[in-house]
Amino acid sequence: MKLALGVGYWSSGPPAGAVDQIAAAEELGYDSIWTAEAYGSDALTPLAWWGAATERIGLGTSICQISARTPAAMAMAAMTMDHLSGGRFRLGLGASGPQVVEGWYGMPYPKPLARTREYVEIIRAILARDVPVEFHGEHYHLPYKGGADLGKPLKSTVHPYRSDIPIYLGAEGPKNVAMTAEIADGWLPLFFAPKDNTFYEDALNEGFAREGAHATMDNFDIAAVVPVVPNDDVEVAADAIRPMLALYAGGMGAKEANFHLNVFSRMGYEDACNKIQNLYLAGDKKAAIAAVPTSMVEDVALVGPPEKIRDELAKWDESVVNTLVVSGPPPLLEMMAGAVS
Repeated sequence: MKLALGVGYWSSGPPAGAVDQIAAAEELGYDSIWTAEAYGSDALTPLAWWGAATERIGLGTSICQISARTPAAMAMAAMTMDHLSGGRFRLGLGASGPQVVEGWYGMPYPKPLARTREYVEIIRAILARDVPVEFHGEHYHLPYKGGADLGKPLKSTVHPYRSDIPIYLGAEGPKNVAMTAEIADGWLPLFFAPKDNTFYEDALNEGFAREGAHATMDNFDIAAVVPVVPNDDVEVAADAIRPMLALYAGGMGAKEANFHLNVFSRMGYEDACNKIQNLYLAGDKKAAIAAVPTSMVEDVALVGPPEKIRDELAKWDESVVNTLVVSGPPPLLEMMAGAVS
């Protein structure tokens, strides 16, 4: 089991202590650090800024939203980051949700799997740099059809530091997870529960079995975000996680299109999630947070006394996950390094 540091996306400003956390993670031998974006801070700028002070640790985006950049712009950023980091960049991509895609980026959301498939195919063609890139799919066209009618296929002026920059996809539903196994180098699950390991393993194996699959389980990285809150009182520790779960299960996306809620419903929390969502959307966030069951927290997070956390790491180690993405101050990072060594 490898460890990684999740820095995430910002709230009102840069996260306090990020520089110290990144320095500690590299010193402790963590595998990678990961930044994110929603509709505020972007994922690439902080990664470049903080990554410049590192020497060994992998630098990944978890995730860059595909609607935020054209495939060519994303490939350019990936090549640039990979050169500047000496081959340490990992490109994590995701489709986000309809509220962000259509409300923030002004782009259409339908058919996110098909759009992601085309997006990744174009990026790989650009990174290969063997011929000028020409692509005509349902969602993307290079050169653009129409306009000035002066576009022509182009090849990157930059020679990639690596033509095989690892591409990870954020995915939650079984179809998306299967496609991720088929076309990507890694998976970035959110709210993975070890008790649902068979469900996800089946979806992954379906993708690996497809003709032309890019990877196998043996060379595929699965880096799961796992909140960790050590505290002698399990309920107090769980209280630190409940607001986030209430937000994602209750307040993210539209009432009829919340992919995070679907994940928790598959875990057996459909009734709890419906209650959380109704309360959250009605404006009673406090009650929504209180409605998050402790067992739901414990399914996706490590909370409680350090010895409980160490014992529960076994179920993660037995799952398909091979990288735990954790967040916290240097003492927590040190504790986790000791627990998985």
